[in-house]
Amino acid sequence: MRDFVWPRGGWARAFEYVKHRLRRLPDTPQRISRGVWAGVFTSFTPFYGFHFFIAAGLAAIMRGNILSALMGTFFGNPLTYIPIGVASLGTGYTILGRPMDRHLFTGGGPENCSIGCRFSNAFADLGQNFQAIFSDETMDWRGLSEFWHEVYWPYMVGGLLPGVIAATVCYYLSVPLITAYQNRRRKKLRKKMGELKN
Repeated sequence: MRDFVWPRGGWARAFEYVKHRLRRLPDTPQRISRGVWAGVFTSFTPFYGFHFFIAAGLAAIMRGNILSALMGTFFGNPLTYIPIGVASLGTGYTILGRPMDRHLFTGGGPENCSIGCRFSNAFADLGQNFQAIFSDETMDWRGLSEFWHEVYWPYMVGGLLPGVIAATVCYYLSVPLITAYQNRRRKKLRKKMGELKN
């Protein structure tokens, strides 16, 4: 669990590894960068657990590099999930024209229920309603409904705009960096080949 939050070599080393792997992918800078776009955009969606599949699908549709899309999903990590979530929820509530409950992140308020509490209520509903299929208990969808309306739907709607912005910035930063790296690498390979011929 600790390694998930803080990798053994630290986050700087993890990012350096991803950057190194991106540069060495055997594809054009544009295709690699389109894959990065797909991965970064996907990290702003609330489909946790499916980010790899969504990023790979988006990259395939955009004719981007699928491996770079998978690596691009690491834009969403334990250090960035909170800012991504806050930006997505805030944007979602604004787009939907609803005021965001300030107690959503801190708890308190009339319902005394934060985001964690809403997640918990939604999962409790799923478990209870599954048991209700095989017993006399009545199904109750209130917790799941509140989670959908207060967290999931605003997050999904609100993640689109910051996701597109962050992904586009990463795309335009990636193209020249990967191009420069690949050109420098080709020159080094040519130089080595020349030395071997001599």
